[in-house]
This record gives sequence, structure tokens and C-alpha cells, in this order.
Amino acid sequence: MHLGYAARVSSVMMRHPREAIERVHGRIDTRRDRRELMALGRPLSEHYAAVSDWAPVLHKAIGAPWPCQESEQFGEVWDATVSGQLAAGVRVGLASYRGWNDGDRAQAEAIWCLVAHQCPATVVETGVAHGLTSRVILEGLQRNGNGHLWSVDLPAIDPALHHEIGTAVPADLRSRWTYVEGTSRQRLPALVRKLQRVDLFIHDSLHTARNTYFELGTVWPALPPGGAAAVDDINRNLAFSRFVERAAPEAWVTARHVTGDGLWGTVIKARPEPGSRSAVHAGT
Repeated sequence: MHLGYAARVSSVMMRHPREAIERVHGRIDTRRDRRELMALGRPLSEHYAAVSDWAPVLHKAIGAPWPCQESEQFGEVWDATVSGQLAAGVRVGLASYRGWNDGDRAQAEAIWCLVAHQCPATVVETGVAHGLTSRVILEGLQRNGNGHLWSVDLPAIDPALHHEIGTAVPADLRSRWTYVEGTSRQRLPALVRKLQRVDLFIHDSLHTARNTYFELGTVWPALPPGGAAAVDDINRNLAFSRFVERAAPEAWVTARHVTGDGLWGTVIKARPEPGSRSAVHAGT
């Protein structure tokens, strides 16, 4: 380990002991999740039965038309965001933020369509990094002419990377954005109590079963009927599957990342109409 990096990390851990403890918990939880996945005896891609053509399935789940003009316009926003990052000298994609990935294009498109069709007034996400997904959400809210994004994020432990946080979000969109620094365990419950209602939630922070389940359980009661929660990297643990079993959503969709071998999922909270629950997913 480079001495400069070790010194910076040690300084952060000493100044923020609660966050340091949570980081240690994360490492322990990650090992536990891996053992549980090994005991499962089959790939999670099979367990989650990710759909290959997720877009029409998602639109059916939220009652939106397909083909979708909003989906066609997403490409322009995504390409402009990526090219802007590259022009600024910021590397994007896999392992571009101290080993963590930027937002996946497929999941970002799904979130774009959720914003376009459901017109959320309050959006909460966990995890920011370079802010590609944040940018997509904010562009959608700007086009709607309504809505605000709150982002709960524990910065990378290396302070040398902190200047890269949210670099994809331009100044003209920041009036719709509130950055909440800290772990989701520290910040998310109070934020949800303050907002009372969350129309759209995105989990993209620490991908352990313990943390994923905590975040979904914290936000789910604040989601209105028909509200959506998007969860990245569901292939890292069984939390998404267990949450679906417990929460009995109206619909859920699981799909693959465009790059890498990850999976993402979206759940739609049940509406009060009888017989509305449907397992909207299928094998590849």
C-alpha cells in the first residue's frame, strides 16, 4: 500500500470513527454474503431470472406505453454525460472510482423512463461517485419542470478522490440537487422522516445484504402505491430476492448490466386494486 494513501486513509478513519466502524461492518458483511452465495449452489443470474429485453417489461409494469419516445431520447443525455466526463479528464465505466463502477447504462435508462413516466416530486438515491445516474435523474426532473433529488453518499475513504464526487452534474442542474454526506444508516432514516414521501428510490451504495435490506426497508413505507425502487448490483447478495418475498410488490423486473456481469432490479409498490400483483420477470 502506498504510504501517502495509507496516511490519508488513517486520518479519515480517526476523524470519523462511526463511519470507520460502518466500513469495517461492510467488509465483514461482504464476506458473509459471499459464503451465502456459495452455499446457494447456482449463479444468481439463474436465481433472479434476468430478462434480456427489459424495457417493454418495465413499461408494462408501470403502465407506460411501449415503444417509448422517452427511451429514445435517453441516448442523447447519456452520451452527452459520458463525453463531458471524458473531456474533463474523468475516466468513466468499470472500476473508474477507486474500484467502483459508474452507473450502468441500462439501469440509467430504466431510471430515466421512471422519471419521465411517473414524474416524481421527491427522488432519493444512495451512492453518487461521479454522479452519472444523478445527472440522468436531474435531467429528467428538469424536463418535467418539477422534482428534487436527494443523494445520500459516503465518499471514498481516500480524500484524494473527493473532488470527483458529482463531477457529471452541471451547475445549471444543482438547484434541484441536495447532497447528503454520510452513510445511509446515519442519514437515510432522518431524511425519509423529513420528506415523509419518496416517489422514487435508487439504491447504489454499499452492496451488502445488510445494507441493501436496510435501505429498502427504510424507504418502502414512504413510497406511494405505484412508486418504484431501483436496486443496483443485486447479484452481490440475496437481499433483493428476500425483499420481494416480504414486501409483495405489484411487479418486479431484473436485468443485466450493459457492461460487466452485474444485475439490477426494480420493484413497483402494489396499488390498492385487487389482483394487481404480478411477477413481471422471466428467464433470459
